[in-house]
Amino acid sequence: MADTRARVFDLGYRKLMRPVLFRMGDGDAETAHHATLKQIQALSGRPSALKALSRATAVQTAPVTIAGIRFPNRVGLAAGVDKDGVGARAWGALGFGHAELGTVTAQPQPGNDKPRLFRLPESQAIINRMGFNNLGAQHLADALALAGKLPIPVGVSIGKTKVTPVEEAVEDYLTSLRAVDEYADYIAVNVSSPNTPGLRTLQDKEPLAELLAELVTETTRLASTRKRAKPTPIFLKIAPDLTDEAIDDVLEVAQRADVSALIATNTTLSRDGLADADLPLASEAGGLSGAPLTRRARYVVERVASRSSLPVIGVGGVMTADDGKALIDAGASLIQVYSGFIYGGPALVGDLNRALG
Repeated sequence: MADTRARVFDLGYRKLMRPVLFRMGDGDAETAHHATLKQIQALSGRPSALKALSRATAVQTAPVTIAGIRFPNRVGLAAGVDKDGVGARAWGALGFGHAELGTVTAQPQPGNDKPRLFRLPESQAIINRMGFNNLGAQHLADALALAGKLPIPVGVSIGKTKVTPVEEAVEDYLTSLRAVDEYADYIAVNVSSPNTPGLRTLQDKEPLAELLAELVTETTRLASTRKRAKPTPIFLKIAPDLTDEAIDDVLEVAQRADVSALIATNTTLSRDGLADADLPLASEAGGLSGAPLTRRARYVVERVASRSSLPVIGVGGVMTADDGKALIDAGASLIQVYSGFIYGGPALVGDLNRALG
């Protein structure tokens, strides 16, 4: 029965839905993205439909606990898909064991000029230079307050507002954290997107240590103020383009700052591994995700896991169930998908859950 459902989901998405989505807006990927989110938002408001979908996607899995958070399965939605939380109530029904919303910033911002999202179908890849387009951290907090109790853990990814100077980044991040802390199961600190000028410099040892220390201190203060048993865990998301030495520096800083987990990795500036048919898009600015990132993400996960006691969430190039299993074998406790979900649809989530158990 489960195999039959999986085949139906796979064929329905690949043969019917994906071709329609990929033709929208004369092939503009962002048009399809917003159309998909609109449908998921509509689904979020239909409890009976959510229950039916949950039954259809159900796979028997073993829960995993990280940083005191119980995840019903190992497969999560990566940040960048649902920036403003419009589908917060629906992601669990699609089979995800957690959803990372955002990245949001202290101030609402439109992001970079369009076009800013490109599919590279022969490479099973995506280039994006969205630039943290979002309605702001407070808007997401309001959306989560309205959504109420959710069926799966929700993380919130926070980043720097573009117009905020890097020298003032700490207070910018603190503003976002204060807005969403009450509603997030964990806070993901995004200092690794390549699409906000100067952001990746926050991965350097000294500025990263200052930022993380302030954020961890603030979550402790907020927990005390709200009389919660424990602070909201801080997870740190790192770039795949760091050198081995830089990865080791990040690990040292993260462990000293009492970060609860690492997310490896974000998108890459590399253009290695692209199919010949996609090379005309290689010069587009932005971060690359999808299949060309598979091996590099696995390497970073393995290095992080072997040199740190921190739990690792593996993300990058998870296009098949085997890719997900390889990240778990490399040391990840959980995985997340973005590009794989775009190309593989809900069937990939089910395949991953069956493979990872």
